[in-house]
Amino acid sequence: MRRFAKALLLLSGAVAVVVAAGLYAWAEVGRTPGEVIAHAKRQLRPYSTLRAWAVPVLDRAAAWLDVPDTSSRAPAFSVPPLPRNPATPAAASATPDRNDRIIRVGPGRSISRIAMAAQVAVDGSVIEIDPGDYVADVAVWTQADLTIRGTGNRVRLVAAGAHAEGKAIWVFRGHRATVENIDFIGARVPDRNGAGIRLERGQLTVRRCSFFNNQNGILTANGADIRLEVEDSDFGYNGAGDGFSHGLYAGRIDSLRLTGNHFHHGNVGHLVKSRARLNRIEYNRITDGNDGSGGRASYELELPDGGVAEVVGNVIQQGPLTRNSVIVSYGVEGYRWPQNTLRLVHNTIVNDARMGGTFVRVSPGAASVVMRNNLFVGYGKVDGSAVADAAGDRRAAWSDFRRPASLDYRLSEQGRATAGNPPPAPLQADWVPRFEVGAVVGTLPLTAPPRFAGALQSIPP
Repeated sequence: MRRFAKALLLLSGAVAVVVAAGLYAWAEVGRTPGEVIAHAKRQLRPYSTLRAWAVPVLDRAAAWLDVPDTSSRAPAFSVPPLPRNPATPAAASATPDRNDRIIRVGPGRSISRIAMAAQVAVDGSVIEIDPGDYVADVAVWTQADLTIRGTGNRVRLVAAGAHAEGKAIWVFRGHRATVENIDFIGARVPDRNGAGIRLERGQLTVRRCSFFNNQNGILTANGADIRLEVEDSDFGYNGAGDGFSHGLYAGRIDSLRLTGNHFHHGNVGHLVKSRARLNRIEYNRITDGNDGSGGRASYELELPDGGVAEVVGNVIQQGPLTRNSVIVSYGVEGYRWPQNTLRLVHNTIVNDARMGGTFVRVSPGAASVVMRNNLFVGYGKVDGSAVADAAGDRRAAWSDFRRPASLDYRLSEQGRATAGNPPPAPLQADWVPRFEVGAVVGTLPLTAPPRFAGALQSIPP
């Protein structure tokens, strides 16, 4: 019996040494302790006897290190309650509910539900929606050249358990559509893949909308004819908690363009994931939060299939509750497009994960990877094995920013010296940023070429 106890003690000690060595190695390979422990458990699967003793030790190590549960059973993090809608009852009832082109929707109108408008709309229709909360008002849109816009204070679509075709609050499969000034809230479907908007065909432009507490904010099908553009919109608290649903998920489509958006508070999935042939990710704030109330996203930006990717002028931040140590990932599932080039120019990339991580990881095989004048903050590294053309990238300290605790990464006086001396590396004319990210959503025009590395050029007061 005494020998058995000694053997058990030695085994536990050996496992502890392996765990400690693995956790120490994280600093060199850019992995969080949670990833190291999960990897160790996978390696133990073939060895049932050893696994029976080792897994409890690994679980204790995870508890000691406060490693969050990444399983699909993990409870959703705290989502703020929906604020009261400040919208007042529609005062525009004197305007006609319909004419040859415009269909007006709202309480007290002959067309009181959005789903009714979707049934009567034709190609070229303009749907104008009065302010208010539209609960369980889901729709499928098949028309071409369609414009749908909210008017007044706020138009909120609250799913409340309803969904169109088991897919989303709204499903689009016409040829061209524009959506403006609408909030999409709480999309849930049985397969845990429900979206605020599901795009299945054609071209969709989304402006000044919000996607809050959905399983996916926006989700597309795969299709060579699909193009998605999103501008000045807010994506928060999206994800089913299983790692397979995301703030925005573009499938294998022709193109994705994101400009002036805010992605934040991811629930285990990625803030932005795209398999598109062409990706233009410009002047967005992709920030998951830096305290206990922040998100727990995996990648902040993932482009797993490669393609042409232009990532310019973004603020990208990984929070302390991250589920993956990598912030920007390119080509991790192989290069599926004829042209695979990545350009990262004037981004501010911040790592708040206390155990380190990887700012940019590029899988071998890309045709071209160019990095210019990016600003990296926090502990981590750039996986440079596939990056052959880099110039002007800098490291910054927290003291180089105005208010980093509030996610304000505008440069302090000290930071301007760090990021501007020597001046940023020269850029080709078509690479020069023309805007910078706004305080929350939107963009601000730059009146001169960038003087500092990173995304933010304006001088704080």
